[in-house]
Amino acid sequence: MTKLSVNINKVATIRNARGGNNPDVCKVALDCETFGADGITVHPRPDERHIRYQDVRDLKPILKTEFNIEGYPQRSFIDLVKQVCPTQVTLVPDAPAQITSNHGWNTKMNLELLTDIVAEFKEKDIRVSIFVDANPEMVEYAARIGADRVELYTEPYATHYVRNREVAIRPFIAAANQARECGLGLNAGHDLSLVNLGYYLQQIPFTDEVSIGHALICDALYLGLKETIKQYKELCKN
Repeated sequence: MTKLSVNINKVATIRNARGGNNPDVCKVALDCETFGADGITVHPRPDERHIRYQDVRDLKPILKTEFNIEGYPQRSFIDLVKQVCPTQVTLVPDAPAQITSNHGWNTKMNLELLTDIVAEFKEKDIRVSIFVDANPEMVEYAARIGADRVELYTEPYATHYVRNREVAIRPFIAAANQARECGLGLNAGHDLSLVNLGYYLQQIPFTDEVSIGHALICDALYLGLKETIKQYKELCKN
């Protein structure tokens, strides 16, 4: 069964819009676990416009499931992750001002940079995943870097799913098969939803984990958080 990690960045965005602590990010994270989530994902950015570095520190001691911290590996991020020691760190190539992730690493061009960073995290026994496009070559170089997993950037799949899902999934199957051949674990994330997640996992059933935030929080506005997580978990079972 594929694990579901709930990205709670959007919860922090709502909180920060008004100040104070409503909604309570830590309580929502614990509720997600209670309702069946297999993990919690956060993506602290340098400007702390949603998840703050202190949120990361506050979450670590209270979570019972896997904790995944995403981010660009600038020194402040590296130091935070090494201090907190989550289950997994996911390295993304985001510029500081990006609204959201919109591409994966060129692991070939950044081989030396990422190799050094991955080694630093591995010294702390932190599982390392690298965010890549659905390109077998990028997956292969992630293995050379020493990563434990890759996370496939699934926005192109989600965009083209409505037109032709069979065509949309093809590059992801190729990249996923490359990951398996290289001995890498396989994650997926970005714009996965109740609409397109089921087909994705039917075609790539050996996906270890999906990280879902925006669509899941939007669905929760209509369905409630408990029912939403239940529906996503059902898709992960299939």
